[in-house]
Amino acid sequence: MTDQGFTAGEIDTSRAHPARMYDYYLGGKDNYEVDRQAADRVIEVSPDVVLGARANRDFMHRAVRFVAQGGIRQIIDIGTGIPTSPNTHEIAQAVSPDVRVAYIDNDPIVATHAGAHLLGNGSTGFFLADMRDPEKILGHPTISRLIDFDQPVAIMLVSVLHFVSDAEDPRGIVATLREAICPGSRLVLSHGTADFHAATADEVQGAYGKAVAGLRLRGHDEVMALFEGFDLVEPGLVQAPLWRPDGPVPDDAESRRRGVYAAVGTKR
Repeated sequence: MTDQGFTAGEIDTSRAHPARMYDYYLGGKDNYEVDRQAADRVIEVSPDVVLGARANRDFMHRAVRFVAQGGIRQIIDIGTGIPTSPNTHEIAQAVSPDVRVAYIDNDPIVATHAGAHLLGNGSTGFFLADMRDPEKILGHPTISRLIDFDQPVAIMLVSVLHFVSDAEDPRGIVATLREAICPGSRLVLSHGTADFHAATADEVQGAYGKAVAGLRLRGHDEVMALFEGFDLVEPGLVQAPLWRPDGPVPDDAESRRRGVYAAVGTKR
């Protein structure tokens, strides 16, 4: 089921959108010239952004598999982005076909792809909402249909909170979501950082200035603070390629090129 909640005239392709820029970093084609121009400016300043995007996507795959193998049977994927197979429900349902997934994004372009790529069965749903309004997300009918908050839930905030400014209170957003889920639930979170690219951080953040959402890269301690109320599973908060790798691990020099922290936490 898709709740688009917009008309064709409301789709704004005059400004770059981070979801479509991310699709471009991953080599996708579901983006517009304005997105490609903005993304190319970022790549020109910091070519490693492409490596970070791919490492982040690989982390998502491993983390979804991990939570599904751990018994989680319902997932709320906030900031879904342009669907790129395998998607969250494909990975989770390969572990257990009864996993239910609610997808949320604020980009109408994502909604246009949802029917073909995200809604293969009655166990998945998509609706338009903004992570800055977690109460709206939690109260949406699609959530009510798919999610039982008396049972453990995995909430996914993968590479999205760095588009939330300090004034928009990312810790408060996570806290609202945390209070809705029962102990044993999981938080899957990744976040861009300038800890390894300090020299280009201002230019990268500036390149997002004309996009529909600005960029706020955060340091390790700031990202750790988002996990308040959660116990991190091993290996803790690390660069994305180092979180439970299932293949060759980049050496230290190569790892430093991936400016993304990632972790999974369990609600106490």
